Amino acid sequence: MASTLPLKADHVGSLLRTAPVKEARAAYANQTIDKAALKEIEDREIEKIVQKQIEVGLKAITDGEFRRIVWHHDFFSGFEGIELVQNERKATFGGGNKPKPITSIITGKIRNHHHYMLEHFEFLKQAVEKYGDGTQVAKFAIPAPSVIMYRSIEEKEKAIYPNAVDLFHDLGVAYREVVNDLYEAGCRYIQFDDTTFTGFNDATFTNRMVEATGMSRDDILECIIETTNYALQDKPEDLITTVHMCRGNFRSKHLHSDGGYDYVAPIFDRLNYDAFFLEYDNERSGSFEPLQAVKRRDVEIVLGLVTSKLPALEDPEVIRERIKEASHYVPLENLAISPQCGFASSEEGNLLTEAEQWNKLEHVIKIAESVWDKAPTI
Repeated sequence: MASTLPLKADHVGSLLRTAPVKEARAAYANQTIDKAALKEIEDREIEKIVQKQIEVGLKAITDGEFRRIVWHHDFFSGFEGIELVQNERKATFGGGNKPKPITSIITGKIRNHHHYMLEHFEFLKQAVEKYGDGTQVAKFAIPAPSVIMYRSIEEKEKAIYPNAVDLFHDLGVAYREVVNDLYEAGCRYIQFDDTTFTGFNDATFTNRMVEATGMSRDDILECIIETTNYALQDKPEDLITTVHMCRGNFRSKHLHSDGGYDYVAPIFDRLNYDAFFLEYDNERSGSFEPLQAVKRRDVEIVLGLVTSKLPALEDPEVIRERIKEASHYVPLENLAISPQCGFASSEEGNLLTEAEQWNKLEHVIKIAESVWDKAPTI
């Protein structure tokens, strides 16, 4: 498998939790089943959704993030110096929706020591090998380092890291080790989910980052670039790394980032990713024009033209016309398509049925086949 992506139909990775997973996680939270019983049910349901992804024709196969409460907090809690705690979150999505009152907090210097999610990937890889035909790849999604800013920063954390540059340095080291550990475990496709890049268009979010770090907006962006590239420095050639630039997703609502990619598109060429997943499911994402700043021709721009928030299937011809429009700025061979986000950034999930979710993914694959004249391959 090459490090470039010939994949023309992809997905962001999270999937609606099945009823058995929801029931088991509720029972575990209520202490009516133990961790071993929960894992047994998660294992069984993950195997089922691996088979379903293969059945609909996907080539990048995920575990649907079935073992996570929230897409990022669970991962961060796997580092030494970061804990998952009960805490009322200030973030409010459209319609007044608020996620569960949990967050991750920094309690000490950040270090990596055998991140517990390595076992999650190893199970996924075994399932893909068991049910696939060798043309699929196990894809593992983790939050990008900069997502540590995507939460309320407590004052006591600033005492641990008075200088935000030191915080990002330690994160970069920890992430570099996790990337290496995942590779050693057989991972060849890591997707980073990043909510900060699109946040640079949101004054409230940007001001919060400035206040938390004491850095300017431009300096924060430079720090994120350096940290990301350090984490990916010397990555093996056969390891695909991509980034999903998320605008917030909870119960079919978004949190922030109305506006285009004007501010961040010029730095895409400086980031050591192989593909960029961009949300383009509605007008709030702006035009394709900023993509003309991307000069690299060894990357894919994955256009999130199909929404994961609503069940109705988009008109294929409209999507093909939008792909054609984007090709005025990026060559068609460097484009791909996907849903704009996952279907369940948290265990609550978006307001679709499982059947509607799979219809969406099949829709993406069929449109990609009609544009690029072949099925997506790895």
